[in-house]
Amino acid sequence: MKKYCYGICLVISITINILLSIYIYAGGEKNQDISHQLSLTWSEKAAAEAEAVAAISCSGHGRAFLEGLIYDGQPVCECYDCYGGPDCSELSPECVADADSGDPIFLEPFWMQNVADSSILIPGWHRMSYQYDDYTLMSTELEYYIRKLHSIVGNAITEGRYMVFGVGSSQLLTAALYALSSENSSSPSNILATIPYYPMYKGQTVLFNSENFEFGGDTNSWQSNNSTNNMDVIEFVTSPNNPDGELKKSVLGGKTIYDHAYFWPHFTPIPGPSDRDLMIFTLSKLSGHAGVRFGWVIIKDKEVYEKLSKYITVADLGISKDTQLRVLKLLKVVIEKDGKPLFEFAYNIMKDRWDRLTCIFSKSTRFSIQKRHPLHCNFYNETRLPSPAYAWVKCEREEDDDCGAVLEASKIIGRSGSTFSAKNRYTRLSLIKSQDDFEMLLLRLTELVSLEIGSVETM
Repeated sequence: MKKYCYGICLVISITINILLSIYIYAGGEKNQDISHQLSLTWSEKAAAEAEAVAAISCSGHGRAFLEGLIYDGQPVCECYDCYGGPDCSELSPECVADADSGDPIFLEPFWMQNVADSSILIPGWHRMSYQYDDYTLMSTELEYYIRKLHSIVGNAITEGRYMVFGVGSSQLLTAALYALSSENSSSPSNILATIPYYPMYKGQTVLFNSENFEFGGDTNSWQSNNSTNNMDVIEFVTSPNNPDGELKKSVLGGKTIYDHAYFWPHFTPIPGPSDRDLMIFTLSKLSGHAGVRFGWVIIKDKEVYEKLSKYITVADLGISKDTQLRVLKLLKVVIEKDGKPLFEFAYNIMKDRWDRLTCIFSKSTRFSIQKRHPLHCNFYNETRLPSPAYAWVKCEREEDDDCGAVLEASKIIGRSGSTFSAKNRYTRLSLIKSQDDFEMLLLRLTELVSLEIGSVETM
């Protein structure tokens, strides 16, 4: 009986070994085939060039780029403000804190941590046609991911809505005016915004000098002097507002363009999805990629959609296919784990910056910043304070009638309140530049407030 059992075990053992050998042999051949198929060919040189430039050390105070500055045939460091030298290691002690630009470089560290998942390599033959295979100018896959992003964040309703891509939100602002404005040149549409407003609204309207629309100024002032019953009006509503970060609503309630550039969880609590007739979003303030120049608009009305789409087609024949590919790659990273990694990373930076900034201004009676009010955020399911992209600084003393000049005298450059059609006693300071820029801003503000405190103590 034992011999019989031993024999059965031996047969089973031999059979298992044979099957394993076949599997390993076959699997090995298969793995070799896969390895051969995935081996780099044409991409090796381009990948090596990108890796070499990325490896250039700029001391953490700058970056080198393939299409950037070249010295002796090699890319060299482009330094952040206040730093210089071949590797950006030299700090200028007399540096001015430039807080004017809205460059969202504060998100650069996140993308450095996620470089493998967010990088693309484009072959020379990529998308040489004007159109996609379905004869459209917009990537269907990219549109799908944008709608998915809004569904995850809960900041806009996209179901049953139309979508158009543009060169950043800037192009879409004018495209929206074209789509909504009167075609009766004898009675052009009045373009309005509530003080303080983003100066691009006025700048673009005046520059394009259209027969169909003209800039009418502040909504409240205009409303007190005119009746909207017999006039064609288009209102810009920036929510959250640039510069003060407040969530805004239409004053006039008519044709409205909602600029939602900053309506993301790292800048403001999301109380619910926006459901406006026309809503503009931009990649720059979502992911920090201002240089990519990509935005999108969500539209309810088909006729408005068709006019706006016509504008984009005539102006540019659509958006660069390379840009759309890069945005698609970035958004796939943004929505990983329901967006939590990116938005938590960005929010923590902005919260820290506001905490430190608030601490400095709390010691001053000469300067103040806007009040922030907590709101419930559906995305995080908790109540949070906003962390706006800008500090809206007010000079409290009557003699400081030009706040920008006061700050500039202390080596701080902001954007004057007059550019927002607000009084000169206000200045906007950007909080979304690089960490180096923010640290220099805090240093100069600390010095300014310390002088104020010192002068009071000596009186």
